[in-house]
Amino acid sequence: MLQRAPVDRKLHVLVATPAGVAGKGGIDRIMGALAGEIGRQNQPGLFVRFAASRGGGRVILSPFFLAAFMLRLIGMKLGRRLDVVHINLASQASTYRKLMIAWLCRLVGTPYVLHLHGGDYEEFWDHQPGWMSRAIYRMFDSAARIVVLGRVWQAAIAKRVPTAADRILIVPNASSRPVLPHRGGGETVRVLFLGRLIAYKGVPQLLEALHRLRELPGWRATLAGDGEVEATAAALAGNGLTGRVELPGWVDAQGVAELIASADILVLPSLIENLPLSVIEGMAAGLAVIASRVGAVEDIVSDGNTGLLVEPGDADGLTAALARLIGDPELRRRLGKEAQSFHHAHLDLEAFADTFRDVWEEAALTPK
Repeated sequence: MLQRAPVDRKLHVLVATPAGVAGKGGIDRIMGALAGEIGRQNQPGLFVRFAASRGGGRVILSPFFLAAFMLRLIGMKLGRRLDVVHINLASQASTYRKLMIAWLCRLVGTPYVLHLHGGDYEEFWDHQPGWMSRAIYRMFDSAARIVVLGRVWQAAIAKRVPTAADRILIVPNASSRPVLPHRGGGETVRVLFLGRLIAYKGVPQLLEALHRLRELPGWRATLAGDGEVEATAAALAGNGLTGRVELPGWVDAQGVAELIASADILVLPSLIENLPLSVIEGMAAGLAVIASRVGAVEDIVSDGNTGLLVEPGDADGLTAALARLIGDPELRRRLGKEAQSFHHAHLDLEAFADTFRDVWEEAALTPK
């Protein structure tokens, strides 16, 4: 944790999150959890406001949400109730919106923190025209602090923006401890996938692995999330898995808690990730985790210790890992216990909130 700088005044922070703290996306869920923890701690002198920069509805409405956010920023600045702006950043349109917010922060003399989430950000940056690439560079270079989720992203941004290397901080995503006691699936091993049902989440490889395991007794699976639900259902029917794999669609926070409590294995074979929240939530509950070697996943999942790792896109390796865990209850227990211990030590929400207060305080002291 960073050394907390002494602050003899109130600290006002405005956080830009895509759809607001009630949004469905991963960034919104993380910011919602952070907002809840800050409210629970009720730290004196800390005032944090979360506002949507895109909105949760049709993308055509996003300019209106962006304009409202920027007007709110100006109003808080004029009212002397703004010390730091926290900008959650991903690729594509998220970057185009955040370039505007960062520009406004520089214009009014307010330091900002960039919080990088996108798992494909390097590829996205590589494909930008020169003028846009320079604008992105300036956005990073002018940030008071840059928060990344793991070592791979720290190295990537330091390479691209070497003048900002000493302002890049690793703060992995975090989650609260489970609200429901873990009970597992009993005599039937329950496999759980939490995420959008789309190709880059590794859904085709997962369906192939489950198809190959259809003759193996003693397991059932739940694939929870929005996205290509109908196409996934059709694929399951074609593979004869309709009776063994459930597709509840998108589930709310209470539904996620129920699914995690009744699961034994959390699987996320993504092709692209930064640091997925579902893996962290599975670790918090003591599930045996199977994840792919992407993004910062290897910072928290140590193969054979806190989970099992497979190569992205490797249906053979995924099948073998699932079969191994389904057939070995002692291995599931050991991996789950180690994962839970790691979560409590490194990925707990209370420490996450404390760290961000430190980040904001340090950013507020940055010369304009």
